[in-house]
Amino acid sequence: MKRRSLSLPIAIFVAFFLLILLFFSSNPLSSLPLSSPNPNPTLAHPPLKVFVADLPRSFNYGLLDQFWSLSTPDSRIPNPSSDPNPKPRKWDSRYPPYPDNPLIQQYSTEYWLLGDLETPQDLRARDSAAVRVYNLEESDVVFVPFFATLSAEMQLGWGKKGEFLKKDESSNLDYKRQKEVVEIIKRSEAWKRSGGRDHVFVLTDPVAMWHVKADIAPAILLVVDFGGWYKLDSKSMENGTVPERIQHTQVSLIKDVIVPYTHLLPTLPISEDTATRHTLLYFKGAKHRHRGGLVREKLWDMLQNEPDVIMEEGFPNSTGRSQSIKGMRSSQFCLHPAGDTPSSCRLFDAVASLCIPVIVSDNIPLPFEGIMDYSKFALFVSEGHALQKNYLVTYLRGISAKRKERLKANMARVQSVFEFDNGYPGGVGPVPREGAVNHIWEMVYQKVPMVKQAVMRERRRPEGVVVPLRCHCT
Repeated sequence: MKRRSLSLPIAIFVAFFLLILLFFSSNPLSSLPLSSPNPNPTLAHPPLKVFVADLPRSFNYGLLDQFWSLSTPDSRIPNPSSDPNPKPRKWDSRYPPYPDNPLIQQYSTEYWLLGDLETPQDLRARDSAAVRVYNLEESDVVFVPFFATLSAEMQLGWGKKGEFLKKDESSNLDYKRQKEVVEIIKRSEAWKRSGGRDHVFVLTDPVAMWHVKADIAPAILLVVDFGGWYKLDSKSMENGTVPERIQHTQVSLIKDVIVPYTHLLPTLPISEDTATRHTLLYFKGAKHRHRGGLVREKLWDMLQNEPDVIMEEGFPNSTGRSQSIKGMRSSQFCLHPAGDTPSSCRLFDAVASLCIPVIVSDNIPLPFEGIMDYSKFALFVSEGHALQKNYLVTYLRGISAKRKERLKANMARVQSVFEFDNGYPGGVGPVPREGAVNHIWEMVYQKVPMVKQAVMRERRRPEGVVVPLRCHCT
């Protein structure tokens, strides 16, 4: 009798469970583009303990003071506005705003990370992924507060043409700053205790710290890709193709962190995405690129006369920005071919605009992989296939409306992951748990055990023993 009385409740429970499972498996919105079912979990571990290296203010916020005092425009931007360097009306003198010059703004990670570390403890969010410590012995990593990208971009945009590559302290002020930073950091007790392995440098611009990369190679480098090391890579290239293993030892996905560009276009919430997208595929940017970006020029020639495809030259001025907003918001797909380096800000502008990214860049590394699955909201096409006649447009036209809606819905769910701005002046204030800053700290946290292992191995290495550097490319 007991067995018979239990069978009915069990059967009801099983039927109810199967109905729930069926509902969620058939609902496209239930499949998040993240590896965790909860996109915003509370910290499952203690926060990353960050010690900030002691550098003069002239290497970070002081550089911003210099930038805002410039009276001439960026020489690289055609047709600048009547005001060559328009300034915000007012700001906190301690934390000047980062430039809205698009060539510089896209690399602003350095600014938002330091702003987070400058935030007083009583203003930090409880679930912040990092905490600043003032005792070196308590720290997991040492953050180097050098605005390396801003330094490089000021030299490129306002220095004499051709001086950037010269090691001349009188004409190349960026080189002078690079050299001074390395000298200060390498003299510190923090560097000596680890050989620099636990130091964090932000090198989002591919040419940041260009002349001293070998000096800081042991550190954790925050980069958008490894394009800045392309000259080293090219030594291993044969017939224009990248070999299975690139024989360099300065960067790798093992020790370094891929971070997102700062998107330049405003975020379009999915609730406001009501306009019909008539254009199939959209691209705006420079046609002519070097190295791996040669694929862009070939795609341009193939696609420029295709119906429902827009391929247009664009420059990072105010006109180009408004055109990009209109173009991306009226297109179903946005093309992301390799440029001078494998990645670009265009990918994150597409996500902000809910324009499904079509990535044609065979060797592109992407931020936060392992936390999120890009195949849930972006399309990946090999360069070889994309360059076949009619392949790309035929492929895109064959994607069903249902799949496009699913990709867009998933894309909307990760828009916040690529947001840096926390709405506070200078970024000094609590950062959202699901934003870019916390995700970057999470990725750095994952490097800590490997760093500690390497430091301990080095300490016990007998005198006279040489351990060769090895390539860890993936």
